[in-house]
Amino acid sequence: MSSDNFTVDKARTTLETVTELSANDLSEICDATEEAILAGGGFGWLAPPPRNILEDYWRGVLLIPERSLIVGKVDMVIAGSCQILRPPRNNEAQAFACQLTTFFLAPWARGHGLAKRLVDEATDTAKSQGFQVVNLDVRATQERAIQSFEACGFQRVGTNPYYALVDGDYVPGYYYSKEIR
Repeated sequence: MSSDNFTVDKARTTLETVTELSANDLSEICDATEEAILAGGGFGWLAPPPRNILEDYWRGVLLIPERSLIVGKVDMVIAGSCQILRPPRNNEAQAFACQLTTFFLAPWARGHGLAKRLVDEATDTAKSQGFQVVNLDVRATQERAIQSFEACGFQRVGTNPYYALVDGDYVPGYYYSKEIR
């Protein structure tokens, strides 16, 4: 088969759990966040907030000891992220489970397998931190994220018909869970 018949993806993808963001990292993660929001995957935002709000959000994530921030890069540029949120220490009954949250990928980074790798890395991080279950929730309209979660073995365990309000209409949300022990 000649090389004219197919395209080889030579983009390099990497993952990293970060504890600090350089000025360049902060700019890249804000750019990726804005692009994801505009594409409908803004983990709660419907329109990009002012840049200073985004910067404050990402700086704040790093200050919360119960959060682990995992970033995905394509060709050394931050393209997306997710977080593992540990339950508060006083919640003994749910200490076995954590939440995968704020998962997103910029549209330009799709097609490199990074979404699945981010979810798998988050699951591995949760397991290494001693968790037995990972839970998450997602808007029903975020079809690409849903595909990634289901491809990684998450099972839909519930639906909330009033999960989000978008342009005056209710949007359902799905709840997922995965046992990782």
